[in-house]
Amino acid sequence: MFYRENGQFKTSYRADQQIFAIAQDRWAILAIIAFAAIGVPFLVDEYFYRAILIPFLILALAALGVNILVGYCGQISLGSGAFMAVGAYMAYNTWVRVEGMPLIVALLSGGFFATLVGMVFGIPSLRVKGLYLAVATLAAQFFCDWAFLRIGWFTNNNPSGSVSVSDLNVLGWTIETPLQKYWFCLGFLVVFGLLAKNLVRSAIGREWMAIRDMDVAAAVIGIRPMYAKLSAFAVSSFIVGVAGGLWAFVHLGSWEPAAFSIDRSFQLLFMVIIGGMGSIMGSFFGAAFIVVLPIFLNQFLPWAGSLVGVEISTATVAHAEYMIFGALIVWFLIVEPHGLAKLWSIGKQKLRLWPFPH
Repeated sequence: MFYRENGQFKTSYRADQQIFAIAQDRWAILAIIAFAAIGVPFLVDEYFYRAILIPFLILALAALGVNILVGYCGQISLGSGAFMAVGAYMAYNTWVRVEGMPLIVALLSGGFFATLVGMVFGIPSLRVKGLYLAVATLAAQFFCDWAFLRIGWFTNNNPSGSVSVSDLNVLGWTIETPLQKYWFCLGFLVVFGLLAKNLVRSAIGREWMAIRDMDVAAAVIGIRPMYAKLSAFAVSSFIVGVAGGLWAFVHLGSWEPAAFSIDRSFQLLFMVIIGGMGSIMGSFFGAAFIVVLPIFLNQFLPWAGSLVGVEISTATVAHAEYMIFGALIVWFLIVEPHGLAKLWSIGKQKLRLWPFPH
């Protein structure tokens, strides 16, 4: 009875078009953000930051970008890891080659170059779709892996092929401790999450969804498929590129091309499928699930095996992780194609009807 919109009247178009139509939702989101920024530091330790929270924030940002392309525009992409790599390496080159380059500008420049690369490899979407488009975007992964491994300019001619960054700071505020890195990534995620939510509600967002649902009908009613598809690739690649820069600069600190292999592309796609395609909230659910599940399995499977006198090795846990991921993807595609976000939406709807369900 406390989660209803009874009595919440809208007196203007602006009020009627709010992101969160119910006041309870707005207060809940503000409370979650406040708790994440203020409350979490009092509850977790350094390991929790490094192993769970920071990877979750960055991967959720990358999943946002992938969801815009795959979930909202319906363009299957297997090159997300490549776009993360472009964002990381170009942010690095901007950082080391331009004297006094601010960190945020360097990260955004990485997103800009990822946008250019994403649009180039998005050109095939004008002629092909489905599996053929997935193969075309997969070419971006192989090409970028080769380029960053073989072309020395990207690594500042480092003989080892790996690069590293240090002394990160924003306007004199150093980003060294796990808490500072957590706050920095949280700020990026909140800003980009808000921008993405407003973008998919705008005219261009409706064009993406029209192309996803039926591109021929969208073209008939005046939507330009070329503009819609390439803009989806551009926005998606930009967000994924910024996430790649954060992953390299903030989470890893030192990296090589293997950090953005094809496994990363599949991981991001799994996040979108499990979390919910075409849902901003689904990106957060999918990232949380993918980050937490391996840690849970590493702890739970050996414990469960010890109860029955069976020793479960680390390799067995790793194989079990892949099997569970595969089974869950198949289950979600068959039973609930809209993923965890749909289950969350159903739960909210039931809560609004409680205690008088229809």
